[in-house]
Amino acid sequence: MQVAKIIELIGESTTGWEDAIQNAVKNASTTVDHITGVEVLNLTANVQNGEVVEYKANVKMAFGVRDNR
Repeated sequence: MQVAKIIELIGESTTGWEDAIQNAVKNASTTVDHITGVEVLNLTANVQNGEVVEYKANVKMAFGVRDNR
C-alpha cells in the first residue's frame, strides 16, 4: 500500500508566482524524495512604492513514504 505525506511550504520569487511554485518544489526536492504533486493554496505578493517586489505561493506538497528503511 502506498502512503503519502503532505507538507506545507511557501515558495518565493522576484519574477512571478509560477517561479515561486517552482522554487518551492526545487528547494524541497533537495531534502524530500518522491515528490508526486503540489496544490497551490494561496498567492500573495509584497509591494514597495506601488510595485510588486516579491511573489509568494503557499503550497501543499505530497510525497510518497518509503515502505522500507
